[in-house]
Amino acid sequence: MTGRTDNAVLGILISLVALVLFDLMGLIIKAMSVRYGAAELSAYRNLFGLVPSALALWMTAAWRRGDRSLRMRQWRLALARGLAVTLAQLLFYLSLGLMAFATATTISYTTALFTTALAVPLLGERVGAIRWVAVAIGFVGVVLIMRPGTVDFAWVMLLPCGAAALYALTGVSARLVDEGVPTPLFNLYSSGAAAVGSVVLALALGGFSPVASLFDAGMILLMGLFGGSAVLCLVVSFRMTEPSNLAPFSYFGIPIAFVLGWVFFDEAPFDTLMPGALLIVGGGLMIVFRERRLRRGGGLPE
Repeated sequence: MTGRTDNAVLGILISLVALVLFDLMGLIIKAMSVRYGAAELSAYRNLFGLVPSALALWMTAAWRRGDRSLRMRQWRLALARGLAVTLAQLLFYLSLGLMAFATATTISYTTALFTTALAVPLLGERVGAIRWVAVAIGFVGVVLIMRPGTVDFAWVMLLPCGAAALYALTGVSARLVDEGVPTPLFNLYSSGAAAVGSVVLALALGGFSPVASLFDAGMILLMGLFGGSAVLCLVVSFRMTEPSNLAPFSYFGIPIAFVLGWVFFDEAPFDTLMPGALLIVGGGLMIVFRERRLRRGGGLPE
């Protein structure tokens, strides 16, 4: 077994740990949403998120060997990305409080589909028939879960879909950054903007509720630690191996969310999620494997 394979395996394992941590964070958000607003929880999450962002930058060897500058030419782009994260979190956290945990999480996995669609106008990428078919398959899966026009449809189902679109926008915008800029530095700017934006949003929507108990304070702290540690795990895993090696495993978050929702909230929305969830995963994996093949073969998008 080569060192590269070892790094890939370890990177995948760390990325799976990140998925579990993200879902645990989501569980706390859902449980706490009965007493605290989504904007408040987003603010707490982003304030804690500054710590792993700073740690990730410090762990970047190239930045530490250089002049360790915190200046960046495209700071406006980074700040705009942070504001998009703020809105995405608000929508997703709202959905966690109003929907079944696994349903909200599954719909949020349409990020890969939105990323492909947004890459055309924002990056000028050529997207061929195969990837458009993959996008269409994924959106059919979303429609099957939402079931518009039936008694099962509710407007809240649009919340995680909107969050996925905004998260995709943040991903696409990251590809506009100058090559020489360390990713953690760009992320630190975005995290700072998200922290400020979410605090302002929370104040505008009624302010912060008094923390009711030490238990709640502990849960809020744990929420931040889970989310911050998950981000740090993702940064580490992406530095160990190619993103295309990690992307297929990101969909393990869907069954993990289903199990956690069933255990902690007695939710088992199997009828709602199937077969839509399979189509979302299928469409996303088609895009992942197609891009991986293109990178290896050096061909044009098809």
